[in-house]
Amino acid sequence: MPDPPARPAERATYVFDKAHSQIGFRVRHLGISNVTGAFRDFEAQVVFDKDDLSTLEASATIDVASIDTGIERRDNHLRSADFFDAETYPTITFQSTGVEEIDGNRFKLRGDLTIKDVTKPVVLDAELLGTAPGMRGGEVAAFSATGVINRFDYGLTWNNLTEAGGIVVGEEVTLLIELEAVRQE
Repeated sequence: MPDPPARPAERATYVFDKAHSQIGFRVRHLGISNVTGAFRDFEAQVVFDKDDLSTLEASATIDVASIDTGIERRDNHLRSADFFDAETYPTITFQSTGVEEIDGNRFKLRGDLTIKDVTKPVVLDAELLGTAPGMRGGEVAAFSATGVINRFDYGLTWNNLTEAGGIVVGEEVTLLIELEAVRQE
């Protein structure tokens, strides 16, 4: 008996809903605690077939000036030339380069992350949390992803020493991403 015909790919484009999404981060402070924050303004989309995550392609552009840690003074310092230099480098970009399926809806998302004109490969541990009809119609897909980068790799090298000799801001930054995206027809 011949194999059934392969089903056609059902790739679709989903655009992220900022009201239900967050691109956040966590970094060590004084070596003993964590500071969290998020970028409030970004554009992102994913193109994929929900039955074949190996086809997934994702991209994002983040407005650096939208950084928000809840402390205005700290946010202004992060926007300054000491860190992101938002005036000179107003955006952070991500472009996926590949997907490695793990199991079920979990996958490794590989891509290029560009901060301050420095592009480095990153790997995000990601999951398609599911799809459902949206409140205003259309299909919604939800994703969660985490990853770790070394901020020094991107020229984010400002630091000070504590009285005990430790560094004020940790080198490793954990990326914390929660996204809802609406299917585009």
